[in-house]
Amino acid sequence: MDKVQILHNNRCSKSRNACNWLTESNKEFEVINYLENPLTVKEIKDILKKLNLPASAIIRKGEAAYKENFKGKDLGEDEWIQAMVDFPKLIERPIVIKGDKAAIGRPLENIIELF
Repeated sequence: MDKVQILHNNRCSKSRNACNWLTESNKEFEVINYLENPLTVKEIKDILKKLNLPASAIIRKGEAAYKENFKGKDLGEDEWIQAMVDFPKLIERPIVIKGDKAAIGRPLENIIELF
């Protein structure tokens, strides 16, 4: 059975909904509180590979950290990844990881498709 993890922010309703769905569906999963324990460059690169997305695709552009530090800037892949290490709130959530695949839970159906 593939290990299941969720990048979770308890203040986010979409993230809570994803945890609830996993629990109600009797899926065993590990919660990664990425705001309390920021991800490494390697971890973010691994997640992006599983999502099959570039770093810029999982940046939350509505966050204050984005508007104050990155709005209007043309950053490369490694620069966006470093930005997510430095400012974890920039990472889109929730992200559910299952084996060698991952999905952003907006909408929840993206996560359901992993299973």
